[in-house]
Amino acid sequence: MKRRSPLVFRLVPVLFLAVVPLLVSCGKNYYFGGRNLPPSKVLNRVLIAEQNASALVQGALPFVDAYYDIRHPYNSSATNFSISGYSGKLPLTIQNMAEEQTGYVFGTGDNSFTAINYSREASGNAIAISAGLAASVFIDRPRKYVYAANEQSHVLSVADLAANHTYILNLPNVYRVSVNPGGTLALAFVQNSSQAAGTSSCVVANPSNNPANNPSGVPPVACPVPNEADFAVYSIVHLDSAQQTAAANNPNYLGAQDCEPQNLPQYCVFPVSTGANATFDRPIKAVFSPDGSSIYVLNCGPECGGTTASVSVIPVTGNALNKNSIGASGIALEAQSNIAIHGGVTNGIFNGNTLYVAGQCFANTDLTCATSGSGDGLFVGQLSIVNTQSGAVAGPFAISDGTHNKMVFADDSTLWIGSKQCQFGEHYKQNQAGSGTAYGCLTMFNTSNNSVFIDAYKGDATGIAAVTGLHKVYTAEGGQVHIYNTTDGSERDNSNVTVSGTAIDVAYMDATSDANNTNY
Repeated sequence: MKRRSPLVFRLVPVLFLAVVPLLVSCGKNYYFGGRNLPPSKVLNRVLIAEQNASALVQGALPFVDAYYDIRHPYNSSATNFSISGYSGKLPLTIQNMAEEQTGYVFGTGDNSFTAINYSREASGNAIAISAGLAASVFIDRPRKYVYAANEQSHVLSVADLAANHTYILNLPNVYRVSVNPGGTLALAFVQNSSQAAGTSSCVVANPSNNPANNPSGVPPVACPVPNEADFAVYSIVHLDSAQQTAAANNPNYLGAQDCEPQNLPQYCVFPVSTGANATFDRPIKAVFSPDGSSIYVLNCGPECGGTTASVSVIPVTGNALNKNSIGASGIALEAQSNIAIHGGVTNGIFNGNTLYVAGQCFANTDLTCATSGSGDGLFVGQLSIVNTQSGAVAGPFAISDGTHNKMVFADDSTLWIGSKQCQFGEHYKQNQAGSGTAYGCLTMFNTSNNSVFIDAYKGDATGIAAVTGLHKVYTAEGGQVHIYNTTDGSERDNSNVTVSGTAIDVAYMDATSDANNTNY
């Protein structure tokens, strides 16, 4: 073996340290995906939405180094990391868009929807949300449109950022919205509603009214004002210029529920139809297939006061879209089939052609779903696995009880699920009876073997961030930050990442994909 000079080993680290500052000073990207090294020089950042950070500040956005699990530089504890310039009040949710190096934080204290620049670690402009407090609010990936609904005031709004204008649409009892990543589909949901099979919008019932079927501009069939009681799901549609003229002073243009502004409408909200084999039963949310070919409406069913939990499938075809519009375009959407879910449906997430859905059903004492007339009246959390190609459903598997608001995939074939008010379900009852049953609001589900780990109770699990590549997840539980290993669900030391206020949501700023996001 040849002997090498010790001088070589001394020179290599010196040369490396000399080259790195040159790369930074020249503005070169050596951070993955063409991303610039942020001011903090931290490459694995988790953002925290913190409410009431101090007696004088109602909201703050600290972030942590998720590699070392600390809130300050690894070589100094004199300063803590934080997003500069943020002034929103009571931040509630973070819509994480890691590929675009941005995030949007909704603050319930001032109805602000604030852009956060990840590369500069600074707050951007705030968008005022007209839908009011506690809004369901989302921005599309191109960052051109913001859609929001409010479950208290029942207001539906569209903020057209290019036009710098917000439009308010009249849809009684609206309370949720769902938007696909590209912003071409935006659905609104009516609270405590159901829709029978064979209930068609005027556009679907009269094909000549559909712009995709009427390129020659034949005058449309006159449409009656929709009966609000008949429909549960609506589609927001951005009209093209010709349609705007045709819809002037006609709020029920082509059978729309409403078009605004009425003197020259820009947006209309159209009923979504149900075919002969599809219904809506307390619809609560929509998730979109990765290839964009289908919409899956989640029917909450008994958990929301309805009858049957299921997933309604809406094909997205050329005829379903408003041909020349920009932005939301689902003018002739029709649900074609239902997939029955025995275990309840309030949230869902895709992995390829597999849809994981979480919800609650009335419990038997063995933590399975009760049949009609049995059980003790308490809910039990359930996870079902849907093969969207065949319609086959596996499970359900018992998970944390409560309303499931957060779902995200992490390392080691794990799916993490967060819920609120898990302490009022069957797991808690059995624990209090001395069974030792875990009843926490956080679940780790192993997708390779379908095993379930339920965390000890710490309060509502309101935020989850998958720190991919490091085999850990960050959570906001009970108002504080916690860290878990994805290998076995064990908890890591969180003493150096805790916040003084209330931690409500978390997001992995340096994720490789926008899919690493629980607000979608």
